[in-house]
Amino acid sequence: MKKLPRDFYDRDTQQVAKALLGKQLVHQQKVGRIVEVEAYLGPHDLAAHSARGLTKRTAVMFGPPGHAYVYLIYGMYHCMNVVTEPEGHASAVLIRALEPLQAIGQRTQGPGLLCQAMAISRAQNAVDLVTDPHFFIANAPAVPSEDIVAKPRIGVDYAGEWKDSPLRFYIKGNRFVSKR
Repeated sequence: MKKLPRDFYDRDTQQVAKALLGKQLVHQQKVGRIVEVEAYLGPHDLAAHSARGLTKRTAVMFGPPGHAYVYLIYGMYHCMNVVTEPEGHASAVLIRALEPLQAIGQRTQGPGLLCQAMAISRAQNAVDLVTDPHFFIANAPAVPSEDIVAKPRIGVDYAGEWKDSPLRFYIKGNRFVSKR
């Protein structure tokens, strides 16, 4: 499997989000096809963790592109993001759902279930997805733009004007999408 290069991540977050659809997330021996994502556009995006500024938790978001940003929500679920755009911009793409391809025996619809099924935890926070041999995103054919659906993100009602922004993208008709 060929890993995605750094310049794949070092560009507009919405472009990266759409381009991640169809790619393969690999962790150890587990492999899943990315079928749903959400874009978080940086500190001006009130739904992004970086909107609260640079903290110990968000430091990886302010770092170079192509790193994993893994955090814990509700004290029990891990969520995995991919850092995008130039260092200091603090934007990322949340991986929301996978289509299981290899060695995944659990549900993968939703970011918490996805991380459980892929054995992703805070131990993978800040891992370089370009250089790590056991945790990376592999290249795969692009999903045609007519097969990509854009909808508002899930669970960001607190984000004011940003709550209705169509920044969640998924593959039309894929049965592994978490919510239509």
